[in-house]
Amino acid sequence: MSELIKIENGKARLGLHIPAEDYVNALESAYRRLGSRYNVPGFRKGKAPRKKLEQLYGTEIFWEDELDRCVQQVYSNAITEHNIVPELQPHIEFTSVSEENGVDIIAEVVVRPEVKLGQYKGIDAPKAEYNVTDEDVDKDILRRREAVATTENVERPVQEGDTVVLDFAGFLDDEQFEGGTAENYSLKIGSHTFIPGFEEQMIGMNIGETCDLNVTFPEDYQAENLAGKDVIFKVTVHSISTDVVPELDDDFVKDTSEFDTVDAYKSNVRAELEKAAKERAEFDRVNAIVQKAIDNAEVEIHEDILNEEVNVQLHRFDDQLKQFGTNLEGYLQYANMNIEDVRKDYYEGAQRNLKAQYVLFKIIDDEKIEPQDRDFITAIKNSDAARREHWDDEKINSELEKNRMRYASNALYEALVRFLVENSVEAK
Repeated sequence: MSELIKIENGKARLGLHIPAEDYVNALESAYRRLGSRYNVPGFRKGKAPRKKLEQLYGTEIFWEDELDRCVQQVYSNAITEHNIVPELQPHIEFTSVSEENGVDIIAEVVVRPEVKLGQYKGIDAPKAEYNVTDEDVDKDILRRREAVATTENVERPVQEGDTVVLDFAGFLDDEQFEGGTAENYSLKIGSHTFIPGFEEQMIGMNIGETCDLNVTFPEDYQAENLAGKDVIFKVTVHSISTDVVPELDDDFVKDTSEFDTVDAYKSNVRAELEKAAKERAEFDRVNAIVQKAIDNAEVEIHEDILNEEVNVQLHRFDDQLKQFGTNLEGYLQYANMNIEDVRKDYYEGAQRNLKAQYVLFKIIDDEKIEPQDRDFITAIKNSDAARREHWDDEKINSELEKNRMRYASNALYEALVRFLVENSVEAK
């Protein structure tokens, strides 16, 4: 027995009632289970009547699992009766409690937001053109050559791109500051690992040379005592090495690929880049279709839902930080941020992510979308394990047979994407 008092501003207010008989039965059940815990003068332990215990300790001592189950039962019945989909745990208020009349309760709960879908069929989605140029091919080949480069020590002044092993010590007003000292530190010149001016001033230094570098910390530097301050780093160079990139010739091609000539190697690189460009163009088009479907919809998400999502994400972030020996509080101190700054960033992300979830699930429900085998196969192909280990068709089909339901949610998303794409218009 329940009453839907009102739904407004994303919240439902329900009037619930636990019949007197059910309430008394719950109290008796709790008494039988808990009564032996209490000592009452004049009675052996566990033999005092329930009413005597309630006089001494209050009825609330028996408001444990049994009453919770009664509340949960009437609440569950109410949300089913009134077709309410709650998003968060309800706030429960007991308004009247007696063994004669039972228990009256007001339950206030945040409900699933109403989604007003816009256009999601017939969306125009142009496919971007990613043309592979000779420059693209040359850059990719250079990247591959640099990946197998060797290093050799050199006896010359430091140049851009060199790796230098050095000692350094930082001084602020002639006092050495914390965190500004290291020995035998390996630094690649031009990597911009250090603050502006540090690496640039090292160019031209020789092995064994010691030099003072005058630099200024950025105004937004995380350590407040150093932000915007002029400091001196005393630097000593111990060694200088440089990368030796192999020449692009037939020997390099034979050593690093299945091809014998530079021309064949270049043709293969171009083909790989063109395939990747085509896949990227299709990926971008699909994302554009999905995003337009989301953008075209309207959803009002209750503040409590957003704040709960932020709390979940912050808790997850804190757990991740603990794996690296710190926590959220330590991170905030290091980054010179406060919790409200972080919550604001997470809040904006929660708005985007939750809107996407509600809109896409609304489309799935309205269109009664269900995944097919091909959607499960796509989900498996896109899994981290399949990509990392380069699963072939036999392995993918085996995974589909053995662990189908593991990919159910991803397959459902793939089915939704396929539906949106099949019902889109490819703009010319």
